[in-house]
Amino acid sequence: MKVALFVTCLGDVLFPDVARATVTVLERLGHEVDFPVAQTCCGQMHTNTGYQHDAVDLVRHHVDVFEQALARGCEAIVAPSGSCVGSVRHQHAAVARRGGDEALAARAEAVAARTFELSELLVDVLGVTDVGASYPHRVTYHPTCHSLRLLGVGDRPLRLLRAVRGIDLVELSAADVCCGFGGTFSVKNADTSTAMLADKMSAVLATDAEVVTAGDASCLMHIGGGLSRLRTGVRPVHLAEILASAP
Repeated sequence: MKVALFVTCLGDVLFPDVARATVTVLERLGHEVDFPVAQTCCGQMHTNTGYQHDAVDLVRHHVDVFEQALARGCEAIVAPSGSCVGSVRHQHAAVARRGGDEALAARAEAVAARTFELSELLVDVLGVTDVGASYPHRVTYHPTCHSLRLLGVGDRPLRLLRAVRGIDLVELSAADVCCGFGGTFSVKNADTSTAMLADKMSAVLATDAEVVTAGDASCLMHIGGGLSRLRTGVRPVHLAEILASAP
């Protein structure tokens, strides 16, 4: 299968290794990855902070870029981010409609229908759980809010992790509770965000895990930043990076 990579802003600017890991996993499984270089922000930040009028042009550009990728023979679009895929699938058409562009809304729905978070693509579309990974570390998994609630990825990431050779996967208590990041929420409501982060870090530390993983680099940035400031030694590692690890 030929797959277009939606790298996301955060991946492009701060966590390029997550995108590289996504490519590694897909190519190891025998698939071709196309990277549309014209892609930019999908508009989630603007939409979530109330600038929906400004988001319309970003939605239009995203649709233009990935329609072209599909026209080049890509059968699916993947992003290593539940948050950004959630925006594409649950915000893009609505933003276009609010902007009065029904034609764009229909095009956005068509692109969204071919867009998948990494664990969705692997398990549901490609039909695999064992991607040939090896990761001999004690790991706990945090299901991020958008992947859990907007996309409903369920246990797909856990099924992938359980198939990793050598991993010691330990359950995280109150796993479905938000870590407190929420994008601009952590800036606008810093005290609340910090309190939520403290609870999440306590749960992570109680597992004695070496690594905390998730499907969103943004949440891992938040959790990892707190763990680093406390000098806990627990490392944030994206799901894609664990799946890309090999003997």
